Amino acid sequence: MGARNLSKGELAGYIDHTALKADTTPAAISDLCDEAREYSFAAVCINPSFVPQAVAELEGTDVAVCTVIGFPLGATSSEVKAAETRWAVKEGATEVDMVINVGLLKAGLDDRVRDDIRAVVAAAQGGATVKVIIECALLNDEEKRLAVKITREAGAHYVKTSTGFSSGGATLSDVRLLREAVGPGFGVKAAGGIGDYEAAIAMIEAGATRLGASAGVRIVSGATDG
Repeated sequence: MGARNLSKGELAGYIDHTALKADTTPAAISDLCDEAREYSFAAVCINPSFVPQAVAELEGTDVAVCTVIGFPLGATSSEVKAAETRWAVKEGATEVDMVINVGLLKAGLDDRVRDDIRAVVAAAQGGATVKVIIECALLNDEEKRLAVKITREAGAHYVKTSTGFSSGGATLSDVRLLREAVGPGFGVKAAGGIGDYEAAIAMIEAGATRLGASAGVRIVSGATDG
């Protein structure tokens, strides 16, 4: 079935409904959770301090609680990322989106990047899906493919294009490259700048299996069925 034939509910199942700005308030998180419940989004994606609130507000629903680790720069230590992950999982998060240490990758320090991801995977202890943000806008194509290879070797479950806080967000060319690099059966999350139905459908057609977007309601409203 083509992406344009997805029902509203099926399309919503691709979306991590996101609120990660520094000025996000508890009231905004409540609104996010209300929308996620109404539209049956795959997850809400929020900063760690809001995990307990979101877990409580989404209790009894199928909406996952996703949080971010080492966000948005990825330059904290592996020990801190692991501790952040353990706390988030203990509080009820079932998905974590971690940022790699981009500088280490660009310096060719592959083992340290791999160990960094492995620390988060180990801290999740099988209790959370681990998505790895490689920040495509800062990498050349060779570095992107290397980041994918390291992500797979480290035992994560998804590779993700962007934080949405760097110099660029998701592009179709990057999603296609990531899908080609990971092959079938591995998650690709496109995030950053996906603002409407047409953009979302294009990302899915390019190979994304999850979308990170703050415009989830606008995106699903573009689908034709109820």
